[in-house]
Amino acid sequence: MRIQVESIAAIQAFVLAAEKRSFKLAGQAMGLTPSAIGKAIQKLEEQLSVQLFHRSTRSIAITEQGTLFLDRCRRILSEIEAAQAEVSNAHAAPQGRLKIGLPVEPTLLLPTITAFNEAYPNIQLDLDVNDRFVDVIDEGFDAVIRSGEPTDSRLRHRKLGDFEWSFVASPAYVERSGRPKSLSDLAGHACLRQRLAETGRLIPWPTLAGGEAASRDATITATMMEPLLELAIRGRGIAYLPEFATRSSVKDGRLIELLKGAATKDGALHILWPASLYPLPKVRVFVDFMSTHVARHLREMI
Repeated sequence: MRIQVESIAAIQAFVLAAEKRSFKLAGQAMGLTPSAIGKAIQKLEEQLSVQLFHRSTRSIAITEQGTLFLDRCRRILSEIEAAQAEVSNAHAAPQGRLKIGLPVEPTLLLPTITAFNEAYPNIQLDLDVNDRFVDVIDEGFDAVIRSGEPTDSRLRHRKLGDFEWSFVASPAYVERSGRPKSLSDLAGHACLRQRLAETGRLIPWPTLAGGEAASRDATITATMMEPLLELAIRGRGIAYLPEFATRSSVKDGRLIELLKGAATKDGALHILWPASLYPLPKVRVFVDFMSTHVARHLREMI
């Protein structure tokens, strides 16, 4: 099927109507009447020979075929926007709103974000600081930083660096409860553990030789890293956290590293962004900046 200019406008109308669940609101966004939006989508349906919306006098609901089409259309519009920006802003300073997803970890990433903001003041940062899983495409993120191996084929990614995990507790906790000498000793201690919000499963700790769990049931669980770090500092138990999150607290004496050599788990930080042949200048400079600075900070911690 030959793609015409009006087809692109119809695709834009379809995406807006699907996201806003209203022809009226889509029309307001495009400067068109609800009737014009409806006619454009109807013509698109005729070209595709599928129904994209269920319609009633009061509402619209996207069909199953419409849902499948929506993901493709978002990528089409993203490529068009990126191509336009690449051509028109090739020599312009990067600018615009940049929606970024960051894990809750203030000691490594937020100082780098501050440096990026100073270097590119014309880019308005919209930070979603949370350890939850996000759908980069559907939630409109320009980039996210996460640990673990990337699996979404719709995204490009770049490795920022490797990191190690460590057991930590406060000096007060160690004085009160004793210092574990082996993994098996953890069974007698208060354990602060991170739980994945999506599945409810605890992030694994190192196991004993026979595969047996090293710790007893968690005393306190949390879905984010930061409260576990704070609870460990306050003497509520032993936490198992990435070294980059605990490094400053260990250095200033608020935490003590335990069981050195027993924390065998390692990980990697990646930056991910929607795949595009023409990444927007604001995305390109952010990826390059974070790759350089975060990678250097992680290397310095080794």
